[in-house]
Amino acid sequence: MGRRRWLGASWCGTVFVLSLATQCGAMAAEIGTGAQSGKLLVATCQFPVSADIRANSEWICRQLREAKQRNANLVHFPECALSGYPGTDFKSLNDVDWHALSEETETILALAKDLQVWIVMGSMHRLTGDHKPHNSLYVISSQGQIVDRYDKRFCTTGDLRYFSPGDHFVVFDVEGVKCGLLICYDVRFPELYRQYAKLGVQLILHSFYNARQKPGSIHPKIMPVTVQAHAGINYMHVSANNSSAPHSWQSRLITPDGLVAAELPLDQPGVMVNLVDTGRSYYDASGPFRLDCINGKLHSGEVVEDARSKDRTSH
Repeated sequence: MGRRRWLGASWCGTVFVLSLATQCGAMAAEIGTGAQSGKLLVATCQFPVSADIRANSEWICRQLREAKQRNANLVHFPECALSGYPGTDFKSLNDVDWHALSEETETILALAKDLQVWIVMGSMHRLTGDHKPHNSLYVISSQGQIVDRYDKRFCTTGDLRYFSPGDHFVVFDVEGVKCGLLICYDVRFPELYRQYAKLGVQLILHSFYNARQKPGSIHPKIMPVTVQAHAGINYMHVSANNSSAPHSWQSRLITPDGLVAAELPLDQPGVMVNLVDTGRSYYDASGPFRLDCINGKLHSGEVVEDARSKDRTSH
């Protein structure tokens, strides 16, 4: 089926997209009886993340206000959106202005409370002593409080020069939609998506920083389609966003059938607002057998006891 998509006029240099995630295959499977139903307007944001914490904060605050104007309930930002990304935006953790990072975090907390919106925001979380910080997503409630924090579990070999890996999943509820969090390289480990499926998560907010890449980088070709596959295999909505600093790939909202409902323009700052309605049904090819597979039954139907079945060297 076709996409519903609306490209609005520019506002303060930012392109907006307002779209309804309405794709529904002809063979749509019903949502499991144990799943909760909710409706959530998710703002997926991208901007050119940089080493300048104050500038990043200005982008975040501007896009928060813009998302609120479009009635978003939850606003999703990329990996390291506030702090900048070490190894790319700056070369050493000694270059981080931790005081500025703390101040701007407080500014964003106050704005969340003022606007009454939930925020998922990428940043660095400082640890004590000689421990490297976490690469984190802060979950900020509409009351302006940090209610949880996801720490990137799978750091690349390059990441491990700057970050300590995390050890936990994060699940929270907004407007009746059960949400989970992942960061960038976590996409390479389908077990993480599978575990969130077991936890009943309906929307994954997956933040990336795949920008400022060299020409010919493989990431724009493989990362988005990998996320699409995870969404379809696990029957989840996914908000996948990215820094818009060139060269990147564009942020998108993926529906549980694995289709892209909407995406932002390439290498441009933008905000799009999508309706995630977990009461809708989507095509779910693996749905009848997913739970069996998760529980270790790695086939459909019933295995037969037959001598010719067991003889694998004859015809």
